[in-house]
Amino acid sequence: MKFDTHLTLPVVALVILSALFPLAADWHIPLYNGALVADIENGQALWLLFGALFTAWYIKPLERTAGEKQFWLWAVLWWLVLLGRSTSWGRVYFPEAPHIIFRVISVVLVGGLLLSLLSSALRKDIARRIKEMPKPVWLMAVTAITFLISDTVEHHRFLAPLFVRDPHYADLMEELYEIPFMVGLFLVTFYFMKLDKRESSRFEARYQHSV
Repeated sequence: MKFDTHLTLPVVALVILSALFPLAADWHIPLYNGALVADIENGQALWLLFGALFTAWYIKPLERTAGEKQFWLWAVLWWLVLLGRSTSWGRVYFPEAPHIIFRVISVVLVGGLLLSLLSSALRKDIARRIKEMPKPVWLMAVTAITFLISDTVEHHRFLAPLFVRDPHYADLMEELYEIPFMVGLFLVTFYFMKLDKRESSRFEARYQHSV
């Protein structure tokens, strides 16, 4: 396995930002009866939608070779699953709609994500990336840690008091820590997309040179 251990500016910025979040209670940031949390959630939904659209536009999965095509279509589906989960599969915006609709959406998205793994081309490409491609260690670490912190706060786990100084700010802390997670997830995705594009450019250059 290969690792990229460069400490980049986005990583430093995400760490500093995450360290400041617990101070929100000390600064008495107004919650506006939940409106602030709702606005953050809406922003996160837009960000996840952007992640799906940008990935599809930038990497153009259908134009990739076998294996890469399946992998990037799977990545786009991951963004859509995260979007669905963050909006309760659409229930947040359409609370009056029949419950069965949201159930179908969740089954289709999650089912599609899992059934995709039946593709041998996808499994081989995932294994290739794990073995051969460099991984941005610090960026992936910040992304994973902020996700775990958000999950800890949401489910009131043992370490939650380290990040929630005032119970009234628990929901805000959960949403705030999801921000560096989602930004980090996008940056990790972009990192691998750039690697794939670079490899494609090198292959095309070698091919043209040989011709």
